[in-house]
Amino acid sequence: MPVTKLVALGLLLLLCFSVVFCNALDNRCWTLGDFNSPVLEQDGDIVIGGLFPMHYIALETDHNYSERPQHQECSGRFDFRAFRWVQTMVFAIEEINSNSSLLPGVTLGYRILDSCDHVHTSLRSMLFLVNGTSSQTQANADGSAKCLSSAPVPAVIGLASSSPTRAVAQTLGPFGIPLISYFATCTCLTDKKEYPSFLRTVPSDVFQVQGLVQLVSHFGWRWVGTVGTDDDYSHYGIQAFTEQLEKLGGCIAFHHTIPKAPSQAQIHAILNSLEGSTAQVIIAFATEGQLLELLVEAAHRNLTRMQWVASEAWVTAKLLTIPELHPVLDGTLGFAFRGTTIPGLAEFLLRVRPSPKPESVFTNMFWEELFGCRLGYKDGGDSEFSSLCTGSEDLMETENSYTDVSRVRISYNVYKAVYAIAHALHQLLQCGSKEHGSDHICKTESKFSPWQLLHYLKKVHFTNQFNEKVYFDNNGEPVPLYDIINWQKNDRGTIWFQMVGTYDGSAPHGQQLKIDEGLIQWAGGHNKVPVSLCTPPCPPGTRQATRPGQPVCCFDCLPCAEGEISNISGATECIKCPQYYWPNNERVSCVAGIEEFLSYHEIMGIILISLSLFGVAVATVITWIFFLFRSTPIVKANNSEMSFLLLLSLKLCFLCSLVFVGRPSPWTCRARQAAFGISFVLCISCILVKTIVVLLAFRSTMPGSISLKLFGPPQQRVFIFCCTTGQVILCACWLALAPPYPYKNTSYQGGKIVLECKDVWPLGFYLALGYIGLLSCMCFALSFLGRKLPDTFNEAKLITFSMLIFFAVWISFIPAYNSSPGKYTVAVEIFAILASTFGLLFCIFVPKCYVILLRPDLNTKKGMTGKMSK
Repeated sequence: MPVTKLVALGLLLLLCFSVVFCNALDNRCWTLGDFNSPVLEQDGDIVIGGLFPMHYIALETDHNYSERPQHQECSGRFDFRAFRWVQTMVFAIEEINSNSSLLPGVTLGYRILDSCDHVHTSLRSMLFLVNGTSSQTQANADGSAKCLSSAPVPAVIGLASSSPTRAVAQTLGPFGIPLISYFATCTCLTDKKEYPSFLRTVPSDVFQVQGLVQLVSHFGWRWVGTVGTDDDYSHYGIQAFTEQLEKLGGCIAFHHTIPKAPSQAQIHAILNSLEGSTAQVIIAFATEGQLLELLVEAAHRNLTRMQWVASEAWVTAKLLTIPELHPVLDGTLGFAFRGTTIPGLAEFLLRVRPSPKPESVFTNMFWEELFGCRLGYKDGGDSEFSSLCTGSEDLMETENSYTDVSRVRISYNVYKAVYAIAHALHQLLQCGSKEHGSDHICKTESKFSPWQLLHYLKKVHFTNQFNEKVYFDNNGEPVPLYDIINWQKNDRGTIWFQMVGTYDGSAPHGQQLKIDEGLIQWAGGHNKVPVSLCTPPCPPGTRQATRPGQPVCCFDCLPCAEGEISNISGATECIKCPQYYWPNNERVSCVAGIEEFLSYHEIMGIILISLSLFGVAVATVITWIFFLFRSTPIVKANNSEMSFLLLLSLKLCFLCSLVFVGRPSPWTCRARQAAFGISFVLCISCILVKTIVVLLAFRSTMPGSISLKLFGPPQQRVFIFCCTTGQVILCACWLALAPPYPYKNTSYQGGKIVLECKDVWPLGFYLALGYIGLLSCMCFALSFLGRKLPDTFNEAKLITFSMLIFFAVWISFIPAYNSSPGKYTVAVEIFAILASTFGLLFCIFVPKCYVILLRPDLNTKKGMTGKMSK
C-alpha cells in the first residue's frame, strides 16, 4: 500500500475516534490540542474550508512518538499567485454575502489554511478544518453564532496538486464532506468509488492530454521529451500522454522526473540528457515551483534551443517570467484553463494591508516577501529581511502574479467553486421557497449534514455572470474548455501570455483544436515551426524501415521496390502500381506502361517485311522464268508441276511472316501459327515428292522397273494433299480447343507492356513444328540416299543441302525462341521462317535458273543426259 494511503488511513481512524469520543460525552466536544497552524478565517452561519499552497516546501520531520509533535511552518518562497487564489475565495464569499438574492439571511464564513503543496501538511490542515477550533466551539456553546451545519466545515475548496488532493479526498469521502478542487487535474480522481465526495471546477487531465497530443501531432512533432515530478499529477499525465502519442506514431525521446528536493547533481544529470538529445520539444507536467530550479540552471547553460510545451499547472505562472528565464521560456506553448476578468477583484486585492491581528498572518507573509522588508509587530526575530516595513507600501507600484488579474484562470476556478457551493446551499436551504411565505428567507430551523450538501452540489446547474454554465457531470467534472497560450516578449521586455487558440474537449473530433499559427512566436524568436524528429521524413519514392531495437520514429529510408511508389513524405509502406502501370524513374507516381509489339513502322519490322516481300518477288521471278522456259529440258526434267506448286508454297511461306507483324488481335493470333504450319507442310511435301520422284526416276532406268508409273502425277497430288491435310487437322483442333489469344505481358521489362499472342496450349505449337520436322527428316533421308546420283540428276544433292540449311535454322530457332524477350520472340520466328524459306528457294531453284539463263547450252536433251560432246 502506498505511503499516501497509509497516512490517510491513519488520519481517518483518528478522525473516526474523535467523532465517537464526542458522541460518548453527550455532544460535549473539545479539542485535545491545537496544531497552531496559521489560518485565515471569518465566522459565518456556514463556514467553508479552503486549502491553498501558499508555500512550495513542507519540512520533513522525524517524530519519535515520545513527545507531542511541534508544528512545522512551511518553507520556500511565498506564492503570490496562490495568495491571489485565497483572496479570490474571500472576495467571492463577501460578494455572495452582499447579494440579497443568493442565500438571503445566511452569511458565509471561511477558514483557509496553507497546504504547502504536500500530502502530510494537507492532511493536517484538513483535520484542523473538519475538527473545528476552540473559538468556534466556545461560540457555538454560548449561542453567539448561528451554525447551520452539523460539521464545522461542510465543504472544502482545495487543493492545487493531485497527490495531496487524493489523500484529502480519500479521508473526506467516507464522511460525505464535499471537496471541490480548483487545480487538481489527475485523471485518477475521476474514480467515484474511491473519491465519492470529490468534485472539481477544473477539467480532468484526460482532456488536456488529448489536446496536447493533438497539438503535438498538428505541428508534426513525433520525437519529444517529457519532464515531470514525483507526484500523481505528473505520473498519470505523462503516462496517458505517452500512450496516446505512441498510438499516433509518435515517440518519447526521454523522460525525466524531478525529485521533490533535487540535488545539484540530479539537476545537472537531467540537463546533460536534454543537451545530448536530438528532441527539440519538451512536454513538462509540473508546477512552477518544481520547475524553477531546473529552468534556472538551463538558463545558466544557455539551453535555449528547446521548445517548451507547458501543462496547465505552469503555463500562466508569473514566477517563471523573470528576465533570467526569458531566453529559455520565450515562445513556450501550452494549455491554460478558460480565463476571464472578474469585476471588482483587482480593487479588492489592492485593499490588502498587513495587520498584527492573527487572521492577517498570510497577509503579513505576503507583504514581507513582496517588499523585501520585515514587519515590526510580527512574532519572531529571525526574519531574513533587515529593513522594516511601514505598512503603507503601494501595491499598485508592483507587478507580479498577485496583481495580474487581467485574465484570471485558476482564480476563476476558485470563484466558480464558491458560487457552486452557494447555489447548492441555496437549494438545500430552500431559499426563496413559497412554503416559507417569503422570497427572502432560507430554511434555517434544522442543521444539514455535509452529505446533503454533496447531494445538491452534484445537481447544481446555473449560468454565472460571465454567461458560462456551471455544473458537474456524473464524474464531478466541468466542461473541458482550454485556451492555448504562447509566451511572448512585449515592447517593455517582459513576458505576456498571448492566446493563440482554443481547445474544446466536448466538441466533435476534428473540431476540438483551433490554432492561429500566425500569432505564435517560437522558441529562440523564430517564426517557423520547430522540427523535432528522430529521423527526417523519407522523401517521396522511398519508405521508412525501422531500425532494430530503436523506436519507430528512428528509421532508415529505403527506395521503393520495383513496381511500387510512394507519393508522400514519410510513407511507411510503398503502394503497388495498378496493372499495366509502372513507377516513373523517381518512383513517385504511376505512369501507363508503353505497349510494345513488332510494328510495321519500326526499323526491325520494316526490314523483316522488306525481306518477306523480296522473297515473294524472287519466287515470282523464278516462277516467271520457269513458265517462259517450261518447254526446256531442265524444267521438264525437274517435274514442272511440282516446281510450280513448290514455288507457290514458298510464296505462302514468305507471306505468312507478314501475319506476325503488327498489333496482335484474336484473328492474327489464330492465323499466324496455322498459316506458318500449313505453308511449310505444303512446301516440305512438295520437296518430298520431288525427292521421291528423283529416286524413282533413277530406278526407272533399270530394266523392268514400274515404280515411276506407280507414283505418277495423281499419286503425287494425293500424297501432298494427305500430308497437308494432317497439318490442317492438327491446327484446326489446336485452334478450336485452346487457341492463342492477345496478351499483355508485363514480366519482361518494367515500364513496358509486351503485346503478344499467348499460347494456352504450347504443345500444340510444338506438335505442328514437329510434324514439319518429321516430313523434313524424311525428305532429308531420301535426298541423302540420292546424293551420289549422276550429275545430270543433281536435284537430290540440292535438296539435301537445302534440308541441312532448313535443319540448322529451326534447330537454332527453338532455344532462341524460348530465350528472346518481348517482341524479339516474334522477330526470331519471322527470321527463322524467312531464313529457311530463302534457303529452300535458293538451293533448289537458283542453280536451275543459272543453267536456264546463263548456260543455255546445258539446257538441252544431250546436256541433261550427259551425252553432249566436250
